[in-house]
Amino acid sequence: MSSQTIDADAGAVVLSARRISKSFNGVQVLFSVNFDLRAGEIHALMGENGAGKSTLVKILSGFEQPTSGEIILDGNPVKLPPNGAAEALGIVIIHQEFNLAEHLTVTESLFLGREVTRFGMLDRKYMRAETRRVLDLLGSHVDENAMISGLSIADKQMVEIAKAISRDARVVFMDEPTAVLSREETNFLFRQVRKLRDQGTSFVFVSHKLDEVMELTDRVTVLRDGQWIKTSPTAILDGESIAQLMVGRELSKLFPAKREPDVDEEIMLSVNSLSTGYVRDASFEVRKGEILGFSGMIGSGRTELMEAVAGLRSRASGEVIIKGETVPSGDVHAANRRGLAYMTKDRKSKGLLLNSRMTANLTLQSLENHGKLGYLNPASEAAALERARRRFDIRVRDGNVVAGRMSGGNQQKLLLAKVMETEPDIIIIDEPTRGIDVGTKQQIYHFISALARDGRSIIVVSSEMPEVIGLCTRVAVMREGRIVGMLEGDEISEQEIMRYAAGLKKKAVA
Repeated sequence: MSSQTIDADAGAVVLSARRISKSFNGVQVLFSVNFDLRAGEIHALMGENGAGKSTLVKILSGFEQPTSGEIILDGNPVKLPPNGAAEALGIVIIHQEFNLAEHLTVTESLFLGREVTRFGMLDRKYMRAETRRVLDLLGSHVDENAMISGLSIADKQMVEIAKAISRDARVVFMDEPTAVLSREETNFLFRQVRKLRDQGTSFVFVSHKLDEVMELTDRVTVLRDGQWIKTSPTAILDGESIAQLMVGRELSKLFPAKREPDVDEEIMLSVNSLSTGYVRDASFEVRKGEILGFSGMIGSGRTELMEAVAGLRSRASGEVIIKGETVPSGDVHAANRRGLAYMTKDRKSKGLLLNSRMTANLTLQSLENHGKLGYLNPASEAAALERARRRFDIRVRDGNVVAGRMSGGNQQKLLLAKVMETEPDIIIIDEPTRGIDVGTKQQIYHFISALARDGRSIIVVSSEMPEVIGLCTRVAVMREGRIVGMLEGDEISEQEIMRYAAGLKKKAVA
């Protein structure tokens, strides 16, 4: 590893970390890291999950204090105030986890803690107009009077971004800001970020999407295992070189070789003419050992369809047949008993208990396998955890860590291990690699391929087209609640998927 020097080339440095180290409960996670952010630049901070990115961002924004080292703002050493108070200094963070009050409106959320008054009363008209102005800058159609609780995940993300931009920040940290945005929403966001950059605002962009890093940023800093690896102008790097810096190994085989299931393999899941409030007349089947992909734009109905198949949502009509047996509508336990498991795309809100330890999360859906007569067997749970850590390469220094303290990649592996602890034959995996780094993505892809080789039937729902193209032997494309295409073989390409997803093409689906 090269020795680290501070880059002092063109552009005044507005915020710096100098020899920053950080330990939690005696475990060191950052090792004498330097970082500098220039005025009017977009600086990508890259690294695998667990590399130390989030910890460094929290230190640079005042949410954590370093164990050693110093923060320099405008050339002067500072101790940043905690709990978001650094916003008064012009330092704003857009958290990966939403920081919105569900019971407030969009306008109230944007002005929470800095309400505008007139003649001693809230100037609601002004605040609504200002909220609308900022949302329009982002190209967002979110209603400024809507309740946060009623918004989609993508709309909540746009409100988070609008909240940060509305504060006239000098430094903005963006942690995976596009994870739940459509390409159109991402384009609007990038245009606004570039405009603010040109006006002197500085951005730190934390993302695992290499194409977006290459498109948007001016410089890249890579961390690995809590240590600085390289800082470089983005223009002289490419995605492959950044990926290799992140993981320290060659990534030419990101996807495992595809295995086509035999045409005579048993049909494990049949869905016939399924409809919900939005999904209409969806039919498909999955064979033993097959990986079937579902693609389409955000809002196309993929998750709603899968929740209906898994029994998490009632269906208006149609049938779901699992291993030859029709299961009742809205009965998740019946689906589970027949061997079907669903892995949610929202690991933080619906998948894991963030304040509970790894073991409690792992065995939550399979408690009957780890005890008798209402009593849990700690030895059985401990053995299950050790198996899961080895099988899914869950990298934690302390096996008693709570899930919320784990990196995003390790949380995703724990969620997959939790689902597999029920020993399902059919697994629906919704957004398998959202918000995780390229090295962990590679591992997840190989885990999924291995499950299919073992005879499990897999459905992969993903917004990332390279994912469904690289993993799946067939791809169903959804648009406006309908399956509009079923692609296989040479048909599976980005261009063909987009033709169906955009409504330019449609064919009958058996």
